[in-house]
Amino acid sequence: QVQLVESGGGLVQAGGSLRLSCAASGRTFSSYAMGWFRQAPGKEREFVAGISVSGRSTYYADSVKGRFTCSRDNAKNTVYLQMNSLKPEDTAVYYCAATNRVSDDVRRYYYWGQGTQVTVSS
Repeated sequence: QVQLVESGGGLVQAGGSLRLSCAASGRTFSSYAMGWFRQAPGKEREFVAGISVSGRSTYYADSVKGRFTCSRDNAKNTVYLQMNSLKPEDTAVYYCAATNRVSDDVRRYYYWGQGTQVTVSS
């Protein structure tokens, strides 16, 4: 069992930056690949970024490639999402999730956090 808690969301102007954190409980965190998803009002939850168990491989949606960076610190049981050059269309609730292999399919993820709101003003 893994419990995930996101933090770091907030209100930021377009062009600004935020860093989201996802803290995991449980000693098995380092055995899971992790993903970040987001969901805007009236839209489906979509894949944003993912990172392998070791952290050596990362994956990004085309919409955030070059602006967002996903990383993890297994010693701290934490995964991060650094978001730069934010745009109003990045506004959403952001979720972290755990899986055995990174996928853009929400059904492949076993554990989810409660989400953190990110709002980007124009």
